[in-house]
Amino acid sequence: MDTRIDPTVHDATTMPHGPWPEDSLARVPYWVYQDQDNYTREMRRIFEGATWNFACLEADIPNKGDYRTNQVGGMPVIVVRDADGSINCFENRCAHRGALIAFDDGGNVQNNFKCIYHAWSYDLSGNLKGIAFERGISGQGGMSKDFRRDDFSPRKLHTTVLGGLVFATLSDETPPIEQYLGAEITGRVKRVLNRPIRVMGRFSQPLPNNWKLYMENVKDTYHASLLHLFFATFRITRLTQAGGVLVSPDGAHHASYTIGSEDVAGAEAFKEKDLRSERDDYKLADPSLLQPVAEFGDKIQLQILSIFPSLVLQQIHNCLAVRQVVPKGTDKMEILWTYFGFEDDTPEMNTRRLKQQNLVGPAGFVSMEDGCVGGFVQRGIAAAGDKISVVEMGGNQAESQATRATESSVRGFWKAYRRFMGY
Repeated sequence: MDTRIDPTVHDATTMPHGPWPEDSLARVPYWVYQDQDNYTREMRRIFEGATWNFACLEADIPNKGDYRTNQVGGMPVIVVRDADGSINCFENRCAHRGALIAFDDGGNVQNNFKCIYHAWSYDLSGNLKGIAFERGISGQGGMSKDFRRDDFSPRKLHTTVLGGLVFATLSDETPPIEQYLGAEITGRVKRVLNRPIRVMGRFSQPLPNNWKLYMENVKDTYHASLLHLFFATFRITRLTQAGGVLVSPDGAHHASYTIGSEDVAGAEAFKEKDLRSERDDYKLADPSLLQPVAEFGDKIQLQILSIFPSLVLQQIHNCLAVRQVVPKGTDKMEILWTYFGFEDDTPEMNTRRLKQQNLVGPAGFVSMEDGCVGGFVQRGIAAAGDKISVVEMGGNQAESQATRATESSVRGFWKAYRRFMGY
């Protein structure tokens, strides 16, 4: 699908800065993280365009009337289980005055949602079904006789499910989810989500940076064993360990992985670099934190997978989670974390997962640095809107590579981004 636009048309969706400063995936202009018009355009062309956006976990809404509220870009949405077992998603906006229809994170309604402002009600498909005092009182007031409820329902989104992940899209042109992801990435999703899951906990994490900086960071396999002291010290992932990066053909999605342990030669090569993240004097008071069990039939001990535009599926040993990136403005965002296990987990595995969940999150042993670096970049580029960043580790294309010393999947993000944005 050709998503380019005519740059001579001047409206809210036109390019704020003209062409990309250099026609290379390895060069990214800093204004793309700063410009308000560009941000507004992203909401329309990416999040409300032909993309699949994470809506919730199927396990969040097992029964009729169970719902979760979420966001698709800047649009608040409701995801709800219908009476026939299907999953509906519609805009969380009352057709009357625009108030939220549902303002809790989730819950259950038996037959309808009712707006708290003026009690307009909606069924589980998002259809406007009831208007308080629609015919007025004692023959006076009320809605006009030619008012049609069907003309004033919130926008409805298409939904699909893959491995217990519920996705939604506004566009009729979005391809089926497995086609959207490609065979390799679909296989890596199913590798982790191979049986019914059980939600273990959730929280949100606000960050002081543009949403794209976090998505870049997730795809940036180059930084993992350089920035993260815990990763490198305890050999969870280091660039000298086996592994690689899968990038979908369109660049949009990726999966990075680390296989097994590091050999002696690799350990010496890492040590010779004199890195901040190479420390021999750090020990764990409770080493059982890093006593995983193999549960996926392979030697992959870490897999980080991203689905464009804003979902991350993680497996770090036995710590499983989905992270949803929610844009909140040009220089702020939120991560919605959901930890999960499987319905057939033993009590011992449940304890192991709970312990390993300390690896990630705002204060996670592994990922607390990720909460800082995006803000460091946002602050560092404050006066550099006309400059560019260099994303050239591993070349200048966006292809799968049998190494993690590369920024190939970051370039893949920009390949997809430019296609959707028309740059």
